[in-house]
Amino acid sequence: MDPFEAGSPQEVIEKVSKQLGCSTTSRHVAEYFDQHDKLRDLRQEFLVPKVANLPQSDLTLVDGSEDCIYFVGNSLGLQPKNTKKYIDEELEKWAKMSILNFKYAVESQIRLRGFDPSKSMVLLKPRAGENILRTEDIVSTIEREGDSVAVVLLGGVQYYTGQLFNLEVITKAGQAQGCFVGFDCAHAVGNVELQLHDWGVDFACWCTYKYLNSGAGGLAGAYIHEKYATTIEPALLGWWGHKLDTRFQMTNVMSLQPGISGFRLSNQPILLVCPLQASLEIFDKTTMKDLRKKSILLTGYLEHLLKHYYSEDKSEPRKPHIRIITPSNPSERGCQLSICFSVPIRAVFQELEKRGIACDMREPDVLRVAPVPLYNSFTDVHRFITELGAALEASNQLNKH
Repeated sequence: MDPFEAGSPQEVIEKVSKQLGCSTTSRHVAEYFDQHDKLRDLRQEFLVPKVANLPQSDLTLVDGSEDCIYFVGNSLGLQPKNTKKYIDEELEKWAKMSILNFKYAVESQIRLRGFDPSKSMVLLKPRAGENILRTEDIVSTIEREGDSVAVVLLGGVQYYTGQLFNLEVITKAGQAQGCFVGFDCAHAVGNVELQLHDWGVDFACWCTYKYLNSGAGGLAGAYIHEKYATTIEPALLGWWGHKLDTRFQMTNVMSLQPGISGFRLSNQPILLVCPLQASLEIFDKTTMKDLRKKSILLTGYLEHLLKHYYSEDKSEPRKPHIRIITPSNPSERGCQLSICFSVPIRAVFQELEKRGIACDMREPDVLRVAPVPLYNSFTDVHRFITELGAALEASNQLNKH
């Protein structure tokens, strides 16, 4: 049985455990998934930090020689092994060849045009008692505001909750009201399948240091729909937006490249291109379709174990428990699960750090855990669950004192 083609994550977990004759929470299930994962070798393309390399690790609790459990690719992706090679090559060329070689942003754009952000910006909020935005509420807000809305701008995946928005539905709703519709895809690119052109999205942008593994401060990316290729021009022009075939003729007459290429201002920083190139070459070894298949099962497996061990138990009110605020429907999330705890989250986070777990905490009360299909394994997930139990117990003891 191919576990990546056999149904919902819960159904697959139950089928495999029955086939193996073990509990759904057994490590044997994780090992089975890893053995049948055709993407497992991609992990070898990355440098995975050792537990001992993480500054907060307590080596009295864990083996420092083991790979850490790196579930923080939603903040900073791992370094591809070829990154250093490509940077060294460019430095060598440079030495030998010399010269031949979201809210604040929106507010500032509104002020730049002479308007008041408090009167010119509509912010969306979940319903009372809920954590995520309902698609119908987003659409109804767009329809209610009608012609007064010039631009609809949302994230592709919400950074805090991990919610994946229905970009196609939102785009159609906005354009029906005469709005331009754009998305910040920082948490979506490299994480979920995107069909921006087919969905008719007007524009989008993203960073590359999260799921595209280009390193902190890496190059950004941008997109505008091809229907605007010759009708929309950038407000700021740069030499690099000039057509390549006449760029070096220095006529001082702009001949703009069509589409998003015309928005470029200057030469891209070559040392920032290298790590992105190294990462994209790894993506070329698979497809987003296959990565997404693994991701759905990988995160579903994490969700299953979290709920099995750490759901609230009314019969044991003192037992630490968790609550997942990320949508449970795999089509409404990427790889990230956002978790709230019944004990102080900072204590849980610190105890996980001591045990060589790389994830991150976001105020006020969420731990973000992101098993990335490109380099995380099912055994990573099982190890995380084990260490989370120890961290919760230690946090609970601290809370009692």
